[in-house]
Amino acid sequence: MIDLCLLGTGGMMPLPYRYLTSLMVRYNGYSILVDCGEGTQMALRKVGWSPNPISMICFTHYHADHISGLPGMLLTMGNAERKEPLIMAGPKGLERVVNSLRVIAPELPFPIVYHEFSSAEEKLTLDGMPDFEVTAFKVNHNVMCYGYDFRLSRKGRFNVENANALEIPRNYWSRLQNGETITHEDGRTFTPDMVMGQARTGIHFTYVTDSRPTDSIVRHAEDADLFICEGMYGEPDKIQKAREKKHMTFYEAADMAKKAEVKEMWLTHYSPSLNSPKDYLHDTKKIFKNTIAAKDGRMVTLTFPEE
Repeated sequence: MIDLCLLGTGGMMPLPYRYLTSLMVRYNGYSILVDCGEGTQMALRKVGWSPNPISMICFTHYHADHISGLPGMLLTMGNAERKEPLIMAGPKGLERVVNSLRVIAPELPFPIVYHEFSSAEEKLTLDGMPDFEVTAFKVNHNVMCYGYDFRLSRKGRFNVENANALEIPRNYWSRLQNGETITHEDGRTFTPDMVMGQARTGIHFTYVTDSRPTDSIVRHAEDADLFICEGMYGEPDKIQKAREKKHMTFYEAADMAKKAEVKEMWLTHYSPSLNSPKDYLHDTKKIFKNTIAAKDGRMVTLTFPEE
């Protein structure tokens, strides 16, 4: 299972009741933070989660409302005597931007490993998490910006009857489940496909903020269990402004959710002028019924479907 928390749902500037957009993903003892705007530390503290197990920080882009909370976050992690390397991923210019911010956080007890994207789509993996894949994909903002697609794969069931029929020693079973090919001392070779069923349905969620609607978003979000998408503007008359600023309206986000046939959509990254996003849900739900105007701290635990 995967735990998600939308730490903040604001865009442009933090408000007393709304922190800037940031997402925390937790799986199997690892944590991934997506964006780190001003107020992210407070948002983490408010929901009772810790920054210490963060293994990777992914940035969509380098506007201040998505990265200005980083120096304080790094200092907090350093003060907790963290020693393990921290992976950072994002568009080109990542190391330069982070080093500029680190003028006020120059000394850290842990190294930073940078991964700058060089193509329109790139896959990220973490050691110890071979079944959990993160794909960064380019979207359409007024600066280089990426969305993130998360997928947790699920192996097929182990077929005990096949294993017994083939007289495979029991001490080989777990190794075959882990994908290993084994040559027995009598010369026989055992492969995972001999005892493993077809892969089962996994967990899939997609996170996009600061973009116009794109085919790449729809393609990556297809059949997602959860689609977290920016809804900068709820007011229908803000469509022209959304086009000019390279952002999205509620209705454009809902249209993509409908095309991608996702199970549920959370809206986020609201304009500071949008005081009550829920006021615009009625018309949004006419396009995509399972739309939620997310608030700071909204959590969910995604689990494998029963099969």
